[in-house]
Amino acid sequence: MTIEVGSILEGVVTGVTKFGAFVELPGGATGLVHISEVAHTYVKDVGDYVKVQDRVRVKVIRIDEGGKIGLSIKRALPEPERTGKRASSKPRAHVSFEEKLARFLKESDERLQDLRRHTEARRKGRGARSY
Repeated sequence: MTIEVGSILEGVVTGVTKFGAFVELPGGATGLVHISEVAHTYVKDVGDYVKVQDRVRVKVIRIDEGGKIGLSIKRALPEPERTGKRASSKPRAHVSFEEKLARFLKESDERLQDLRRHTEARRKGRGARSY
């Protein structure tokens, strides 16, 4: 069986690392599913999604000059429906630009005040030393 970019195959997970999972494809070739290609959501630990000896469907997304095969589990799955940038279980109320700007300015001012307090406390602590 020839492995071509765009084909969807079934393989067996042979290794799991913090950066992805190695999958043995039909014919004995091995490819890598990078952590960013494991699921449609944020993946902190690849081991939460696949284990060694799991059978997975993967899509071949690249084959480089050296013969390394790049695979994707998420591209072999149907795309989840999304509403805007993030899918959410509860609908969000429409927020105007002015409300977003006001919230941003308030949060920014609070962070700046915290930073100033922290810096001032450090300065006072250095000058109070006596030897």
